[in-house]
Amino acid sequence: MKIYRLVDLSPEEYSRLLRRSEIDIAQYAPLAREVIERVRRDGDSALLYFTEKFDGITLEKEQLRVTDKEIEDACNALDALTRDTLEYAAANIKKFHREQLPEEMWMKEIDNGILVGEKITPLPDVCLYVPRGKGSFPSVMLMLGIPAVVAGVPRVIVCTPPGKDGKIDAVTLAAAHIAGVGEIYRVGGMQAVAAVAYGTETIPRCCKIVGPGNAYVNAAKRLLYGVLDVGLPAGPSEAIILADEFADPRLVSLDMLIEAEHGPDSASLLVTHSLELAEKARSSVQRLLEELPAEKRAFAETVFQNYGGIVLTESLDESVRFVNDYAPEHLEVLTAEPFALLPQIKNAGEILLGPATPITLCNFLLGPNAILPTGSFARTYSGVSVHDFLKRSSFGYVTAEGFSRVRDAACHFAEIEGFAAHAMAVRRRFAKEV
Repeated sequence: MKIYRLVDLSPEEYSRLLRRSEIDIAQYAPLAREVIERVRRDGDSALLYFTEKFDGITLEKEQLRVTDKEIEDACNALDALTRDTLEYAAANIKKFHREQLPEEMWMKEIDNGILVGEKITPLPDVCLYVPRGKGSFPSVMLMLGIPAVVAGVPRVIVCTPPGKDGKIDAVTLAAAHIAGVGEIYRVGGMQAVAAVAYGTETIPRCCKIVGPGNAYVNAAKRLLYGVLDVGLPAGPSEAIILADEFADPRLVSLDMLIEAEHGPDSASLLVTHSLELAEKARSSVQRLLEELPAEKRAFAETVFQNYGGIVLTESLDESVRFVNDYAPEHLEVLTAEPFALLPQIKNAGEILLGPATPITLCNFLLGPNAILPTGSFARTYSGVSVHDFLKRSSFGYVTAEGFSRVRDAACHFAEIEGFAAHAMAVRRRFAKEV
């Protein structure tokens, strides 16, 4: 595992470290464009064609929608421990997201006779995209479904790829039921994004799609931006463990492996000013790697060769500056006084404080959403929340007294910007003749 001494990095090397596993979406665009056009033209038949081509699954049109019986059977098949785990996670996630709900409406008199406000309404419909690629992800189903339901979206659908047996993972179906979502479609990839962008005979058109996906899914979203709202950028997993000389090297090394096992394009960094901690953590990671299953070990080893490792800084302040430059998806703070650093951290999808709050907890059941911006987009985006499923409409009401107070200023503003009709509509508003 590499140790990058921040003071020794050239501007180019520093920039590459910040870029991590950036994916050139352009290379996937031609295929995505072909898939999108065919789905728009041929609807369900294109979905069936691409499901067979890309997933190796032959389906009939009637199988695109998961039946209520399949969902019921999945719920009945759950063992007690799995059911209790899902329900505990769902309860925490629901409590957290209910706290995010804004007032349905507010209004304030900002001057005599001038009233303004906002009303909040849910989106009319939304598609939740739950990936399947390297495994099944019932946690993603909960993290997407619960805030959408809490927000009050009238129609929530799910698109998720089938497994090799043509079925949807049973635990994921049960998670959907627990979240309160029952309209699920057996389709994934670029074709799923195209389906909800334009609608097919079976799958409804939606105004927004939310959820993580691979490079092909992200390419389709990029091409369909403007046709539907494609939500926040959520690419390969990434994490920073921010630690000082008081951190336990064993905990640091354990937590560095969390995001590293997601896949070879993930990023996992320890950022510290303690050389002693860095060297002990590096040795500990090497020992722990031997305990992982072969596939996960291979993923993590690739991460630490490419986009992971240890960033050695000159001070805790410099470590924090690097974190803000990097803007990680996940940030763990393992320092003597983690809350003291909280005001200084500006750019992170989530901030987990102290040795008892590993990323694992938040990925599954702590309550805050685990669908977070990646690729430095934490500088401008937030994690998924109820706000992704709500919209605001501002409103205003002006009395006759209020109108007399703003009339002249409004006319003058219109004249400054050269809008004669704007000025006329105000100046002649209550004249007897237009």
